[in-house]
Amino acid sequence: MTKNNLIIVDDHSMFLEGLQGLLETEENMNVVLGVKNGNEIIKYLEINSEKNIDLIISDISMPDITGIELTKIIKEKYPSIGVLIISMHNNAEMIEELIQYNVDGYISKNANKPELLQAVNTILEGKKYFSRGIKNTYFEYKQSSGKEKVKLTKREIDVITLIAKEYTTQEIADELFLSKHTIESYRKTLISKLNVRNLAGLTKYALKMKYIKF
Repeated sequence: MTKNNLIIVDDHSMFLEGLQGLLETEENMNVVLGVKNGNEIIKYLEINSEKNIDLIISDISMPDITGIELTKIIKEKYPSIGVLIISMHNNAEMIEELIQYNVDGYISKNANKPELLQAVNTILEGKKYFSRGIKNTYFEYKQSSGKEKVKLTKREIDVITLIAKEYTTQEIADELFLSKHTIESYRKTLISKLNVRNLAGLTKYALKMKYIKF
């Protein structure tokens, strides 16, 4: 039977050793490296790029480089290598970021052995695997985000973008060739429409919706 080559990274020795021991009992798996720091994986792949690594299993919170940053690097440089995140974190924004970086799977550290093996084997087959808890958190987040996004007119977007750039009311009026009174009216409408309290709230919304980029 052909063995799949795996790398594990976790800064907790007991978890790392336990996971390594568990996976090495499987006939189709070979753990070639177990490390506590993601940078060691990057160095290993640079030196041993000819070695066929099928899957990297990583925690999120680690010293020097996080599992999210590691996923981004691996997927950019070695897109054929699968990445499975195993973490105690169940944070929707972390999940969103990992999905954007094309992570292959995400399960909790509380997962039992059958689910762990299912996740690993699913990814080795070229598919994605996310535990039910992770999927529920992510779907709730997406639904909530969708409800929060209020449709703005082009002119309202222009105004909120300039507010976020710290333009004064008069400067916004000059920029958009409108009266100061009109800009003040737009500002009041936006505060009411977006259900925020002040200009800081408008700025936060503009950044969240990516109307402004630095």
